[in-house]
Amino acid sequence: MLHLDHITVIAPNLAEGVAHVRACLDLDVPFGQRHDYMGTHNHLLQLGGSIYLEVIAADPQAADPGRPRWFGLDDAKNVRAEWDAGRRLRGWVARADGIDAVLASHGGIFGSKIALPVINSAFDFSLPANGSLPLGGAAPSLIDRRGKPRSMAAIPDLGARLKSLILEHPDSEAISRFYGALTIDRPPLIAQGPVLRYHAQIETPAGVRELS
Repeated sequence: MLHLDHITVIAPNLAEGVAHVRACLDLDVPFGQRHDYMGTHNHLLQLGGSIYLEVIAADPQAADPGRPRWFGLDDAKNVRAEWDAGRRLRGWVARADGIDAVLASHGGIFGSKIALPVINSAFDFSLPANGSLPLGGAAPSLIDRRGKPRSMAAIPDLGARLKSLILEHPDSEAISRFYGALTIDRPPLIAQGPVLRYHAQIETPAGVRELS
């Protein structure tokens, strides 16, 4: 069983990412952390329960991590192209209680398991060899927290709550079958669309807003 863990805005830089979320939700997402082991950094926001929003970008001050960055962030040209096309909420991460079993069946899609951080690792993450998003973002990245829930106390709660997550895809039937085979708790709703695009309906103190 997979569970919706968090949704990801993949930005050319954090300033643009935070500004986009502010424009969509009228909320300023606070800084989260730096991932020296991946050369990235993020801002984080609770979305209710154990689900949260991550705004992530390559960290220009970080040293070369010596491996492909996650979420396709090594391909700066593609990140910018997707951003400029308005596809900014570009994926999600599923929590796997036993990542090995999922990878044994679908490793060609999700990639390999990596223990992170490199020193004193606390979780396992799935990553294709080139660091790209699985199925271009139509499939989630996988995280296995080894039985320890993500501490939500460290993530700011500004009153935002995820109501729904919708994935538009040119081959919606194939993606629906794939999601069905994965057995996902609270999966995105699948809709037919000309290009891969996510939409999240989020309840905020100012009302329901859309993030895409």
